[in-house]
Order: sequence, then C-alpha cells, then structure tokens
Amino acid sequence: MRPRIVVVGSSNTDLVVAVPQIPAPGQTVLGGTLQTIPGGKGANQAVAAARLGGDVRFIARLGDDAYGAAARANFAAEGLDTHFVLTTPGVASGVALIAVESTTGENSIVVAPGANAKLRAADIAAASPAFDKAAVIVISLEIPDDAVFAAVEAGHARGIPVLLNPAPARHLPGDILRKLAVLTPNQSELAQLGGSEALLAQGVAALVTTLGAQGARLEQLNAPTEHFPAPVVTALDTVAAGDCFTGALAVELARGQSLPAAIRFACAAAALKVTRIGAQPGLPYRDEVLDVL
Repeated sequence: MRPRIVVVGSSNTDLVVAVPQIPAPGQTVLGGTLQTIPGGKGANQAVAAARLGGDVRFIARLGDDAYGAAARANFAAEGLDTHFVLTTPGVASGVALIAVESTTGENSIVVAPGANAKLRAADIAAASPAFDKAAVIVISLEIPDDAVFAAVEAGHARGIPVLLNPAPARHLPGDILRKLAVLTPNQSELAQLGGSEALLAQGVAALVTTLGAQGARLEQLNAPTEHFPAPVVTALDTVAAGDCFTGALAVELARGQSLPAAIRFACAAAALKVTRIGAQPGLPYRDEVLDVL
C-alpha cells in the first residue's frame, strides 16, 4: 500500500546556472548554460514523496503561464494528485534563480514567489477532501502564513501528524509549533528560529536538523540527542537535498516506521540526491535508496 501524504507548498521553475564560485555582493561571475528545471520546495517534497513510495496529494497555486502549464504536466507525469493545484489568472508562476557552485554543489537561490504568494487559508479549507485518509501532512514556508497555519490546523484537528519544513525560516507562533509532529530545519534555519532549546521549550515534539554531509540530528525534550550519519558521496548539486530529506521522512513515517528509522532512510535519500543535477530530476526512487541502505 502507498501511504497517503498531503503536501502543502510552493511550485517554482528553477532557472539554474553552474558557476565556478558563488558571487559575492557586487561581483559578476560568468557561468555555464542556463537550465530550466522544475522545482519549488512544496513540489520538490511532493515529487520526492511520490518517487519514494507515497500516494501524494499536492495543494498549491500555479500561474496561468507556460511555466505553470509545464509544472502541471510534470506533476501528472510524476503521479501526483493535482485536483487541488489551482491556476491563478493574471499571475505569473513562481520562479527561482539559482547559482550552483560547480566544485562543491553549494548553491545560492533567489525566489520570485508569483502565484505561490496567492495561496490562502480559504484554499486549504476548499481542499478539505484532500486530507481524507492522509497519514502525514507536509508543509513548507514558501507560501503565506495564513495558508501554513490553516494546513497545520487541518492536520491537528484530524489527528494527522504534521511535518513542517521551516524554509525559508521565519517566526512561527508557539501554538503552531506545539501542533507539529516534526520540525525539519537546516542549521542556518535552526539559528534563525532561535535554536534547539527555544524550539523544544515552545513545544516542538521532535526537532530533526539536517546537517548536510554530516547527516541529521534528532532532539526531543527530556531525551538524549541522536546523530544519524549520511552516506559519504561526492556532491554535485545540493539543490533540493533538504526537500528530498523531508519527503523521504514523511513517507517512512506514513508507513509506520519509527522516527530514527525514518531519519536513516531520509539521510540516504538526500545523499543520493546531491550526486545528481537538478531539483526534481535528481530526486531518487525508492529502490535506489533501499540499495544504499
């Protein structure tokens, strides 16, 4: 059985250029060939979860442009349920401008939200049937707060575990943090959110921090910290590695795996992702991750 997962978030088209180094402020760097690649945190997480074994329903907004049409066709090809992916008249689809350092795979990203900024709490309410029989809800922060909060409340009211990826990081009220099953920041996002102690004190049930090549760390109140190493790989492109981790974690939790087992699976999935170019094109499939494990 493919567990049902609801993903609420953004869809972007990534305009990617490989560069010898990430430019400093005021610096111009000549790069390689422009690539147009499907991306966006929500869409990346949805595609990752689908490739890794989830039955995924995606809630998002697209613009009524060529990028939006291409994104919708890609979702269909990946097997996502897009009944609640809405087209927004007169608005451009989201776009991300990405520079990827060719020697390390590290990246610098600027996002033009477009239609993502139009997703609202009313859209979440209208998508109520999407939550039927869901095992996990995944949310990220490239959409407005009212949509984020409505999705958290929808999961909490139904007793569905909510996994929130706080990217890009911004303040989240304590009454929202207390309703999450898992929060998955990276190290810089964790710092922006006030650190582990503050988040746990506010009621975060499980804090899973991604550490790049060092894997991930699990922290829970009144429990010892656990560290999970990542497989050693040569990174080519770290874009969407965190999204891959989040999607993988959601799938394993939806399948009834323990949180530590789900983190190990997610570390392996993210390690595979960074060995491949492109956000969604580089996301691994379930059998590939199982081979690594």
